[in-house]
Amino acid sequence: MSSLSYREIAYNGLWRNNPALVQILGLCPLLAVSSNVANALGLGLATMMVLTGSNLAVSLIRRQVSEAVRIPVFVMIIATLTTCTELLMKAYTYELYQILGIFISLIVTNCVILGRAEAFASKNTALSSAFDGLMMGMGFALVLVVIGGIREALGNGTLFADMDLLFGPLASNWTLHLYGEGEGLLLAILPPGAFIVVGFLIALKNAIDSSLEQRKARTEVGEKERVSRRVRTTGVIN
Repeated sequence: MSSLSYREIAYNGLWRNNPALVQILGLCPLLAVSSNVANALGLGLATMMVLTGSNLAVSLIRRQVSEAVRIPVFVMIIATLTTCTELLMKAYTYELYQILGIFISLIVTNCVILGRAEAFASKNTALSSAFDGLMMGMGFALVLVVIGGIREALGNGTLFADMDLLFGPLASNWTLHLYGEGEGLLLAILPPGAFIVVGFLIALKNAIDSSLEQRKARTEVGEKERVSRRVRTTGVIN
């Protein structure tokens, strides 16, 4: 049974233990397909589905699987769910599936999914494990979308281009044109640009965490000084 509250699980997945910015896992697909928001969101949603389903399945069978075959069984579950996701994308978002190509199949080898199955789902209840998978998957997808948005804006001068590949004709007019065609930064849509954007995002997260820790420390020091002054004045602590 998990000792973490659902709030803590959500905070871990979305921020404190984010798989892309803290654990630095799954970088291959994260950097390869995040050239625009549509591709990034497509892969992010696929990964989130597999991660949530695998955590749930692993938690349900955790007492029936022996230690000797635990990892192979986990991999088989992940491979099965990845195949189901792949078939769904072929049926409903075939053009996007062709663009993402082998990176959909490579979800099987994503260290985030196997890592959560081993570290969390194999030790906790089905509901908390499914929620952990959802939050970790959502954290991974959000980072993918942010990277895709930055690269698309800098490289192509657009946002939300080709969203119709994911949401159908309804999204054909969602494209935002930020500046003229051909005026973008080529580096942003090349692989080195992806590494640079990820580096800046990691640095930003570390800076925010450091600022929050310093603010918390100042608050605690101020509280101690306030209590100390009250003790010296009254001689008692209320």
